[in-house]
Amino acid sequence: MGLTEAAGGVGFPILSTLLFLPLAFVVALRFVRNDAVAYGLALAGALLELVLACLVAVEFTGGTEQVQFAERIGPLPLIGVTYQLGVDGISVLFLPITALLTALVIVYAEYAVGADARRYLMATLALEAALVGAFVSLDLVLFWLFFVLELVPSYFLITRFGTGPLRHRAAREYVGFMLTGSALMLAGIVLLGLNYASERGTGISFDYLALTGVAVPGELQTVVFFLLFFGFAVKAPVFPFHTWLPKVLEHGPIVGMSVFLVGIKLGTYGFLRFVIPLVPEAAREWFWLMAVLGGVGIIYGALIALVQTNLRRLLAFASLSHMGAVMVGLFALNFHGLQGGLLQMINLGIAGAGLFFVAGFLHTRLGPPELSSMGGLVSSLPVLATVFLVIALGTVGLPGTGGFNGEHLILIGAYEVGWTLALVAGAGTFLTAAYLLWFFQRAFMGPGVGAMQGAPTGTDKRPPDLLRRELLIALALGGLIFWIGLDSGPFLRHMDGSLRWIESRVADGAVIAPTGVWPAWLPGGAA
Repeated sequence: MGLTEAAGGVGFPILSTLLFLPLAFVVALRFVRNDAVAYGLALAGALLELVLACLVAVEFTGGTEQVQFAERIGPLPLIGVTYQLGVDGISVLFLPITALLTALVIVYAEYAVGADARRYLMATLALEAALVGAFVSLDLVLFWLFFVLELVPSYFLITRFGTGPLRHRAAREYVGFMLTGSALMLAGIVLLGLNYASERGTGISFDYLALTGVAVPGELQTVVFFLLFFGFAVKAPVFPFHTWLPKVLEHGPIVGMSVFLVGIKLGTYGFLRFVIPLVPEAAREWFWLMAVLGGVGIIYGALIALVQTNLRRLLAFASLSHMGAVMVGLFALNFHGLQGGLLQMINLGIAGAGLFFVAGFLHTRLGPPELSSMGGLVSSLPVLATVFLVIALGTVGLPGTGGFNGEHLILIGAYEVGWTLALVAGAGTFLTAAYLLWFFQRAFMGPGVGAMQGAPTGTDKRPPDLLRRELLIALALGGLIFWIGLDSGPFLRHMDGSLRWIESRVADGAVIAPTGVWPAWLPGGAA
């Protein structure tokens, strides 16, 4: 049985409004010439988008798998593509996060962006529209279209506003990886549409709700599974498809693009939204491979992060390690693992973005955030040091922060599969504490070697501590970290109905391998 649409709404097509509102402000910015007016207009648009996204989250009825706020036009004749939007307990959580990060990026843009600010703001809002479109799309081709369109503003942001000498090379590598993955993903989507036409004896369809009600033969499931896997694995990224990430995060924009890449987990969202529900038998057959890749990513990413001296590269490999943990949770294919994986996507979206904001704060004061230019910063930047430590502890999973609840659920889900998997996931937590606290100790508590960027040689001029806008960003993200940690209930209630549906779909639809059976040739079977 497939998903259904729930009745109700807010009296107007709010998801279409969320999708096209940023684009309307992009058009308006095209005619603005004054930078101050451009910043004000872009911020107004971002805040209005945030209000509407929060309205969707507040009005959403949790505890059910039904799709809500649904909108539909089509399908188009012959090709079967439908303009179909909707959210469930999974996708609804990403809308306010995307809107919040966009607003914070624009708040900080006036500090971080020099010339050509108007185009920076236009590209940022266009990127937001593409991400929102991907999260609300219920037609697979429509989702794929937004997935690809996201590359256009991304490429512009990296090449035009990147800070490293290799930004053009990084942008080309990023687009190359994404286009290759997208082509394979499209092939998998087309196979699903053709299978629907064959099973139903009707026209082709890419309607997600309809596709969940149609059986996919076992061999075809495996083919589709790996085609979709490659598309989402390079986006996440999942080890070993991560090689573009350190280059983009080191040589790209100081904050904007980096915040979206680390904060918006579109790749792992695709696994949870499309791969597991649409091809559940293949997901169960190959769950061990996904878990192994996730486990290797956890350890590899953390160990490489441990030896980095540049904060931006450290955070790039940390992101790889964290994506490994999310993959372990999702492909445990049990309720606790799915809960932990999704909650950790939300947590890391906030904390990971927060750490890149801190990297941006340091860059504007010291230049590239290398340990060679830091040391003893706690004496001159006590508030910034505190912010870094708080967000780092939220990333580590200190009790009382959101990371603790997500990691705890992932460990439970992994342990239900096998103790080896749980041991690897737990080791990732300890290594995260090691590289973040090691960097904090050397950058903020070590001998004083840092100096403000541009200060005359031989002066004792100290860099300023957090400015008002930077402090606003820190308070917003820090508040969310503790809110999720101290009261995860609202977030879990929103997602539980949809995750229960996915769990039951995997359990009922799989005829190849029972959930949680660890291959005999791998160590550490189910406890």
